[in-house]
Amino acid sequence: MRLFCTYAGALWRKYLNSLYKEFFRKSIHMCTAFVPLLLYWNYGLTLVLLALAAAGYSITQLLSLRGIDVPVISLVTDIAARKRDNGRFVLGPLTLVLGIISAAILWPLQPATIGILALAFGDGLASLGGKLFGRLHIPFTGGKTCAGSLTCFVAIFISCFAICRCTKVALIVAVCGMVIEMLPLKDFDNLLIPVLLGGVAHMFIL
Repeated sequence: MRLFCTYAGALWRKYLNSLYKEFFRKSIHMCTAFVPLLLYWNYGLTLVLLALAAAGYSITQLLSLRGIDVPVISLVTDIAARKRDNGRFVLGPLTLVLGIISAAILWPLQPATIGILALAFGDGLASLGGKLFGRLHIPFTGGKTCAGSLTCFVAIFISCFAICRCTKVALIVAVCGMVIEMLPLKDFDNLLIPVLLGGVAHMFIL
């Protein structure tokens, strides 16, 4: 009985640690929702700052792979990194910034905002929904859950409707976002979600 309790306690601590990492990682993810405000305030300066952030992060990761830690940034990256990222260049933050930059360059501000918010809330909350409530897994999706995909749909629908005030557009964008999020793309969904959903929104808004 004592052995069982010890084993159960270890599993519970492992789950809580995984949940903490996911909350921490996705809280950073959802902070990108502020980027559209900065784009409306000063488009050019915001793009420059995002590009500098991407370049700076890449340098810190390359230094980290050589055993040189950069204060604060290396600590945050280590806390947020998944097990699959151990000893590797952590792509998530880089693809996140590059996806936002690409959406902002390719599309007008309104559809770009929809794409960025879909990334911030749809992709961000999907993972948390899956971690907290995901029991039923979707085949051939690399472990994605029905709860996570439904959370993604609702989050994108609400954020898109808040911008365009059109139920049809919000529904189409949310369905497309849910399908993209279900694909086993790992960190590259950060690139595809804002670009593709911004494009979908652009087609129907204009």
